[in-house]
Amino acid sequence: MEDINTELQVIKRGAVEVIPEEELVAKLKERRSLRIKAGFDPTAPDLHLGHTVLIQKMKQFQELGHEVIFLIGDFTGMIGDPSGKSETRKQLTREEVLKNAETYKEQIFKILDPDKTRIEFNHRWMEKLDAVSLIELSAKYTVARMLEREDFKQRYQNQQSISIHEFLYPLMQGYDSVVLKADVELGGTDQRFNLLIGRELQREYGQQPQVVLTMPLLEGTDGVQKMSKSLGNYIGINEAPEEMFGKIMSISDELMWRYCELLSDKGLTEIRAMRSQVDGGSLHPMKVKKMLAEELVTRFHGAAAAQSAQDYFETRYQKKAVPKHIKKHFSAGEPIWICRLIVDLQFAKSGSEARRLIAQGAVKVDGEIISDVNFQFDGDTHRILEVGKNRIAQVAENPP
Repeated sequence: MEDINTELQVIKRGAVEVIPEEELVAKLKERRSLRIKAGFDPTAPDLHLGHTVLIQKMKQFQELGHEVIFLIGDFTGMIGDPSGKSETRKQLTREEVLKNAETYKEQIFKILDPDKTRIEFNHRWMEKLDAVSLIELSAKYTVARMLEREDFKQRYQNQQSISIHEFLYPLMQGYDSVVLKADVELGGTDQRFNLLIGRELQREYGQQPQVVLTMPLLEGTDGVQKMSKSLGNYIGINEAPEEMFGKIMSISDELMWRYCELLSDKGLTEIRAMRSQVDGGSLHPMKVKKMLAEELVTRFHGAAAAQSAQDYFETRYQKKAVPKHIKKHFSAGEPIWICRLIVDLQFAKSGSEARRLIAQGAVKVDGEIISDVNFQFDGDTHRILEVGKNRIAQVAENPP
């Protein structure tokens, strides 16, 4: 039992609920490799640290010897998960979903072991469901039970529309568990209802019900709202090392401990010891935050990039100096429209995004904030362009 208790401590690290814990203990006592399922709808091309909370938990299961199934909901992604939404989500095209799914496959192996990870796409079985099968699946759950879900209940009470296809989403997510014969399913707290439907459907299909493990929704850099690209408080795992390092350093000292528990590979004993040292005044929280930033940047970009990012941060923000070795240099022989320059330097994906950055006061030229979207960058008089906290480029001294 001692080994199981040790395993349980790892599994429950950072978790909100294990439903029910006694069933998980019983499964662990079987001493077999459990099938651990986590589903991700490819609704956006890039993952952020909030997504990696679940992936980090999958890694822990993987290290304990269990089979990890990374399920890409390329079929359900076209429906759109209604969880937590006050209105019907926009449905994605097949092309959008497949493109995003490919980027997911590349990104997750920065955390998971590719040799021990089973990747599935739920279109394999969903596209085989005919009308009869779909009706049979729908008959296994009632509208009354669906309306118990908080977001559906609120929309119904507020007389906001709920499309029939939205009821299908949790049923199909649950059906994934039936097909994969999942022993444990992971999800955020906003997925609790959907995960529990998986348990019920497995019973309906004569299977042992999965254990549900929910993880918290990671707060973004603002420390209030859950991490989200739409809210602008996210830390993308494909962001430049300097940008990632700087954003991690910007989080509050209190939020830092939550990030450590949910994202770091350091043991909880070590993290608690560091917290005691910080509380006692023998360790500065800045040092802990730098260690966390270095660990996460190393995970996604490598040790050399992490060291470079730390050097950049210390020079730019602690010493208040312009780094001597700015990585990006560009030629500006003739005046160039600021938005075009921002896009050319890959500091923004489009002119409209560049305009938004200017409107937010995120663009500086030679240390001065630029508010005019028609500004012309003149290489004869201007030297340094900054976008956000950590994107910086300088006019080449000796252009080719």
